[in-house]
Amino acid sequence: MNRRLLQFLQAENLTQTQFADTLSVARGSVSHILSGRNKPGYDFLESLLLHYPSLNLEWLLTGKGRMYRDISADDGSDNAQLALFPLPNPTEPRQIERILVFYDDNTYQEFHANQ
Repeated sequence: MNRRLLQFLQAENLTQTQFADTLSVARGSVSHILSGRNKPGYDFLESLLLHYPSLNLEWLLTGKGRMYRDISADDGSDNAQLALFPLPNPTEPRQIERILVFYDDNTYQEFHANQ
């Protein structure tokens, strides 16, 4: 896996330092993983996939498939998420219903348009 991770860094034109900083992991951790001394843990892999969603985890772990996932072949879960929280129709007029103001002392004030 360390060779494939190094290939990924080269493909993304990233240094080990940039990669570690992006994932918010210790720079030494990346160095140890790339040298084969350590294996990446769950937190490392989770952060990796959150920051690089197009990376094919199966390729990274097993070498099977391609380095990058085919985003167009996804199951549409992102679209399903959008359906749960539809965006407003920009052609329909909108009015402010309420405004919340949060203060640095952990209090808030709510203003309603009807009041």
